[in-house]
Amino acid sequence: MREDDLPEVLNIERLCFSNPWSKETFRAEIQNKAISFPLVVIDTSSKRIVGYIIFWQIRDEAQINNVAIHPDYQGRGWGEIALRYVLNRLQESGVNFVTLEVRVSNQPALKLYHKLGFKVIGIRKDYYTNPVEDAYVMGLILR
Repeated sequence: MREDDLPEVLNIERLCFSNPWSKETFRAEIQNKAISFPLVVIDTSSKRIVGYIIFWQIRDEAQINNVAIHPDYQGRGWGEIALRYVLNRLQESGVNFVTLEVRVSNQPALKLYHKLGFKVIGIRKDYYTNPVEDAYVMGLILR
């Protein structure tokens, strides 16, 4: 992800989330090169950004912080492709454990995370706003 990707990324963020990240938050992720890895998902046939994924890697652990696929591209496997790419990259770089949070009502995401081997390891009460909702904390052991 680069600064000039932000207009498309912000559009996807607003379409996908009721409490979207700000431009400043995305900029901070781009600039935090020590631990943050913001990636865009591009449809090579149209050259269009169709989604993004942002994760942190700190030594042998990783946190997936934000994943979104444009609504026009959801249900076509783009999210799975992005997540598999990131998980493979993390495993190759020596990461042992990956976590993420997801709304308890987000059934499509939960189905995908379970398919990829993530397990619910906890609940964060009232983690999300707009509307207020709990989050599942999910984890995946890579090694």
